Amino acid sequence: MTSKPARKAATATPCRVTVCRGCCCGDAAKVPGVDHAGQIPRLRAALDGAAPVRASECLDVCDQANVVVVQPSPAGRAAGGRPVWLGLVNDDDALADIAAWIRAGGPGLAEPPGVLDLYAITVSRRVREGLEG
Repeated sequence: MTSKPARKAATATPCRVTVCRGCCCGDAAKVPGVDHAGQIPRLRAALDGAAPVRASECLDVCDQANVVVVQPSPAGRAAGGRPVWLGLVNDDDALADIAAWIRAGGPGLAEPPGVLDLYAITVSRRVREGLEG
């Protein structure tokens, strides 16, 4: 009975997730052996409503395909969280780790699983501001 109010509070101001689907991300020629078409639906299912997932045109970090950006919730940002860019997200285990972290609160509110350090990328300010702006 307590899970419904907690769930509702968590979804009132969720993180936001952006998945690149531009020129290289989502392209079987660039990253073979990945079910690119199913990646976003699987991430949405793993999040179970904890955060919206949107596809974006090219995020301009093509050498890191497939790219996922997790933007903190307002509460996470107030706690010091900043957008986290993840690259080479090409398997369901990575999606599960990302989803678990977001369900726990995401940037600023929950420590990411250590394995996500392997996916963390740094992007130029120009690229970063393009998504945030």
